[in-house]
Amino acid sequence: MEVVRGLHNLRPRHRGCVATLGNFDGVHLGHQVVIGQLAEKAQELRLPTLAMIFEPQPLEYFRPPPVPARLTRLREKLMALRRYSVDRVLIVRFDQTFAAMTAEDFIDRVLVEKLGVRYLVVGDDFRFGRERRGDFAMLAAAGQRHGFPVVNVHTYAVDGERVSSTRVRDRLAAGDLAGAERLLGRPYRMSGRVAHGDKLGRRLGIPTANIHLHRRETPIRGVFVVELFGIDGEPWPGVASIGTRPTVNGTRVLLEVHLLDFDRDLYGAHVHVNFLHKLREEKRFDSIDEMVRRIHDDIAQARDFFHRRDRDPSAPASEAGRRR
Repeated sequence: MEVVRGLHNLRPRHRGCVATLGNFDGVHLGHQVVIGQLAEKAQELRLPTLAMIFEPQPLEYFRPPPVPARLTRLREKLMALRRYSVDRVLIVRFDQTFAAMTAEDFIDRVLVEKLGVRYLVVGDDFRFGRERRGDFAMLAAAGQRHGFPVVNVHTYAVDGERVSSTRVRDRLAAGDLAGAERLLGRPYRMSGRVAHGDKLGRRLGIPTANIHLHRRETPIRGVFVVELFGIDGEPWPGVASIGTRPTVNGTRVLLEVHLLDFDRDLYGAHVHVNFLHKLREEKRFDSIDEMVRRIHDDIAQARDFFHRRDRDPSAPASEAGRRR
């Protein structure tokens, strides 16, 4: 997959594509339907697929902090788009200049002149251009003038409700990992590189892999049963805590993973953590000893989770977590 960072890096060879536009936060099932439709047309026309995404996301540009936490940071989003066989991703810097571009200029200068779009797929709620004046009707009319079809992908629903990044975020905030998985088509995942921490877990006899998230906010907090990928023997079962560690007066959000029956060095490894089941909320304990006792209880619950899942692999993760 080719990544083009900025409109200024587009070259003549990038003209001629089937394209879609959006934030693609989470790359959920609704996004996957769009990508699938794009891939079918690309094969028919023998053209590359292109997904245009925005950094920062428009909501992050227009709304003052705090803004909703992203489901996927940029690197995770690119990895997901690669997994679904997108040929090319164009990352457009969403700044004052781009925000001021009229919808008509965006069509003429970007879609027609720079990209030479031959087929365009957009979601049913897509808006664009200054003051969000551009919509599907404007794109369809432009497509007729310039000779490219514009297809509106209608709402994709799960359990009778529209799949959206907001709905995934709500499921995660509620601790409903199985519900989020139904909307994503896969377990919710975070990725990052294992880095050195303060070694507190090791001193307490519960070593953890400290994973850099490069996020201001996260859509989940608490203690979870997880599986870790990216190392030999994957997936490796474990327990993860994501939060500020209030018992030791932490201030920034950290992801710490304790792997079950694991004693290797992971420093520097880029790993992926799948969140399977929420055990509890983050809590401030009155003492380190009380915290350690609770962590050992978390570990016991995680072992029980995996034991039950191994006995009945067909059972949903949420069932393995409840049947204790």
